[in-house]
Amino acid sequence: MSKRVGIEVSLAVAEAVKLADADVVAAYPITPQTHIVEHLSELVADGELDAAYIPVESEHSAMSSCIGSSAAGARTFTATSSQGLALMNEMIFIAPVLRTPVILAIANRALSAPINIWNDHSDIMSVRDAGWICLFAENGQEAVDMTLAAFRIGEDPQVSLPVSVNIDGFTLSHFIEPILLPDKAEVDRFLPPFKPVIKLDIAQPISVGLLAPPESYTEARKATDDALLASKAVVKKAFDEYEAVFGRRYQVVESYRVEDAETVIVAMGSIAETASIAIDEMREAGQKVGLVRLRLWRPFPAEELAAALSAAKNVAVIDRHMVLGVDNGPLGLEVKSLLYDAPNRPRVFNYVLGLGGRDVTRDDFRDIAARVSSSQGVQTRYEIVGVLA
Repeated sequence: MSKRVGIEVSLAVAEAVKLADADVVAAYPITPQTHIVEHLSELVADGELDAAYIPVESEHSAMSSCIGSSAAGARTFTATSSQGLALMNEMIFIAPVLRTPVILAIANRALSAPINIWNDHSDIMSVRDAGWICLFAENGQEAVDMTLAAFRIGEDPQVSLPVSVNIDGFTLSHFIEPILLPDKAEVDRFLPPFKPVIKLDIAQPISVGLLAPPESYTEARKATDDALLASKAVVKKAFDEYEAVFGRRYQVVESYRVEDAETVIVAMGSIAETASIAIDEMREAGQKVGLVRLRLWRPFPAEELAAALSAAKNVAVIDRHMVLGVDNGPLGLEVKSLLYDAPNRPRVFNYVLGLGGRDVTRDDFRDIAARVSSSQGVQTRYEIVGVLA
C-alpha cells in the first residue's frame, strides 16, 4: 500500500528509482539535479538499492556509461541539468539509434550564457530532436509517477528507447511536498523485469554502433523515427496500466475547463498548476478560459492536442524557451503548424515567460488571457512576458 510522506521532490525521484530496482546509476553532480543522484548514492551505500553506482568524471561519461550498461542488459538511470545535458549532447543522440532505454531525469535549468542556475526549458529543447521520449511532470507526485512509467515505457520491447522525465529545476525539484510513495509490491505489479531487445553478450558477440555509409544512414534514422512515433501507443497503454495499479490517471494531453472555453492556454511543466489556479479565478469572474497541458512532448501528441483544441477560438501557447532567430517558441511552432489546416482554425498566440527562473504568477496568465481576448489581429511574433525596462 502506498505511503504518504513529506519529502523533497528530488529525493522522491531517487526513491522511485530504488523502487524500480535500477541496476546501474552513472552520474555527475550539477545544480539543481544533484540531490537526485546524491540520494541514490546514499541508497546504494546503505544497501537499500542493489545497484552499481558509477561516479564518473563528466556528464559525457555518465551517458556513455549508461548506454553501455543498458546495452549489456542493465536497468539504467542517470540525471542531469542544463550545461550537463549540453555536455552529454554527443551521446544523447546515440542512445536512441542504439535502442538503449536509459532513463534520464532532467531538473530543467536555463542554458548559459549568461550563467544562470534557475529554471526554464532551454536544456531539454536543445535536444528535442534527438529521438528520446520526453515526459513532463507538473508536481512532485507526477515526478515520481512519471519516473516509474518511464521505465515501463522505455523498456517495452515494442519501444526500446531512452526516456527523459522533465521536472522544473528548483521550482519543483527542491520543493517538499506530500507524496504517495508506492510500495514495492505495487511497483512490481506494474514494472516487469527488464528484458532487452538487443543485448551485448560475450558468448554471442555482436557489433553495435558501427559506421553507417550513405547507403544505410538514412534507413537507420528512419527506423528510429518510426519507433519513436509508434511509442505513443505504448505511452498511452502504460498510463492506463498505471491507473489500474495505482489509481492515478494520466493522459498524453490533459484538458481542464475547456468545454466552453473561448481562450485555451497550452502549457507544459509546473507552471500549468499556476495556470489552472488562475483559470479558476478567471472563471469566477465570468471569463471563459481553459487549459490544455502536455504530459508528452516527444513523440508529439498531434492528434490528441488537435482534439483538445478543436472548439477553441483563441489559443495562447506558453513557451519557456526562446528559439533565437525565429518568430515563435518550440511549442508555439508545433501548435501553429498543427492547427494551420484545422477546419475552424483558431487564432494562435505565443508567449515566452519564466526564462532563467523568473517568477510566473497567476497575474501573468490573467494578463495573457486579457491580451488575447482584446486582440483584433493575428500575432506574427511571440511576445516575451515580463521583460524589464
